[in-house]
Amino acid sequence: MEKRVFLAILLSFAVLFFYQALLPPPSPGDATGPLGDPVGPGSSPPLTGPLTPGNLTTPVPSVPAPPLESVPVVGDTQDREVVLETEFVRAVFTNRGGRLQHWALKPFRNDDGVPIDVVPAIVPPGMPLPFSLRVEDPTLTARLNDTLYSVSRPDDGTVSFTMETAEGLSVRKIFTLDPETFIVSFTADVQQNGQPINPTVQWGPGMTDEIARRPQGSFFSPAFIYPAQAIYYTDGGVEREAGSALGTGAVREGQYRWAGVDDHYFISAVLQPPAPLRLEYQPVSIASPTSPEEVGQYVAYAVRFPAPPENVRFYIGPKQLDVMRRIDPEFTRAIYFGMFAWLAAPLLDALRWIYGYIGSWGWSIITLTILINLAMFPLRHKSVVSMRRMQELQPQMKAIQERYAKYKITDPERQKMNSEVMELYRTKGVNPASGCVPMLLTMPFLFAFYAMLGQAIEIRGESFWWIPDLARRDPLFITPVMMGLSMFWQQRIMPTTADPTQQKIMMFMPIMIAVTMLFAPSGLVIYWLVSNVWSIGQQYFTIMVIGPPKTVGAVKGGKEEKQIKAAPPDVVLPPARRKK
Repeated sequence: MEKRVFLAILLSFAVLFFYQALLPPPSPGDATGPLGDPVGPGSSPPLTGPLTPGNLTTPVPSVPAPPLESVPVVGDTQDREVVLETEFVRAVFTNRGGRLQHWALKPFRNDDGVPIDVVPAIVPPGMPLPFSLRVEDPTLTARLNDTLYSVSRPDDGTVSFTMETAEGLSVRKIFTLDPETFIVSFTADVQQNGQPINPTVQWGPGMTDEIARRPQGSFFSPAFIYPAQAIYYTDGGVEREAGSALGTGAVREGQYRWAGVDDHYFISAVLQPPAPLRLEYQPVSIASPTSPEEVGQYVAYAVRFPAPPENVRFYIGPKQLDVMRRIDPEFTRAIYFGMFAWLAAPLLDALRWIYGYIGSWGWSIITLTILINLAMFPLRHKSVVSMRRMQELQPQMKAIQERYAKYKITDPERQKMNSEVMELYRTKGVNPASGCVPMLLTMPFLFAFYAMLGQAIEIRGESFWWIPDLARRDPLFITPVMMGLSMFWQQRIMPTTADPTQQKIMMFMPIMIAVTMLFAPSGLVIYWLVSNVWSIGQQYFTIMVIGPPKTVGAVKGGKEEKQIKAAPPDVVLPPARRKK
């Protein structure tokens, strides 16, 4: 029984690995383009082939901006940049349209040590900057986003952009940064001849993060790191739609607790918006300005509120459990822990608590792994003891099975075999389930740790030993190879009731798992390696406590012979082996 449980564990990990790569979310139904036009034969096809900054286009045709016909009455005469800073964010706005140009997250840095800017450095033609406004009139839309606004800063955390034209158009956009989080509050007041206009707020492509990019043709990266996708919370659950499932664009309408776009580690989302909310999504591919072979997978999104936005909050930052929990406990569900989120979140809290004392994420992972294995020590010990006792009963089990081998499975006589087996278990005081149940109880911890380390932004960019980033693969592949060897040794010393052929087949499983983990986050591989080493040590300790296996045969002629007297009294022995 234990070999089936062990095989189930290994296959379950294989399913977790290949799920994201091979099973994308289903494509939406009647999608419409992000401009509100139905997606049909007239729409531009999705982008294919490598992209470079010189040939960037968008899947849907953009409306050319008409020339501005008048100089604003209230505005500015030259382009300016306005910088707002907090402990967490450095936001750079442009007075051309009063839009966001850069949103740098100070605590998180790229490979060059520069704070991550979640606004793409290169935006394809026709794609808006964040907090662009769109209305039904294309001419008015162009004026809203291309005119130079006047700037005022009532305090260090707020900036106001104002523009008025002689034609009666007046616009005021206000941004306020929360000094303690990654939230910006946004207000847009647009009026034409004194009549309010409710614009659509456009974010543009997001999110951008070098770790979510992958060279074209790479197979392993998507299994552990996923690019931008549409995400929203509705009807008490989280819906995710990969960029590849959005076609050339999609529109969603309804009541949402939060909604936006995220990638593996970061998210841009509007929080607790008024209902009904209209969401517009469009997949976009953008090549890296420095490495054309690296193509970023983005999703542009826009939101339209039932009334002009006033102090609407946008979260633009990391998917960090403690930060998101303070904002809204349900917001933490944007972190994809899977079905074991109920256990993965407490494990992440425990990991952060340990880090507060140790100061190293690598050693924190090792420490938490040891603590978890220490807590599971009694269960594993009981499992090994039970499997050892089952192993010692194999000669008697085989004798019973041989007696009934001549009967078909449907023969009533064959049913007596089960009765004899259960009687053997009873007389020997062995519970066949006691070797499997403890292993099953440990599985949620394995899966939860797997999910937690695969999503924890805390280990992103953190070095340990020769590994520069615990969120990426081991550059030297040392830890996955050691993990495979430890699995092989662990399986080799584990008591088993499987026949030699089955044992040889099971020996291939460590090789398969080690290959799949070559490109896994290093933190996850370290956890698995340490857990295996602990299990091996516990195995030897248990063997030392319970002693070597009991002799199941007598030595005769230099070879071990099965102990016949151990068979049940009612076993009829072959004539050649009966005692005289």
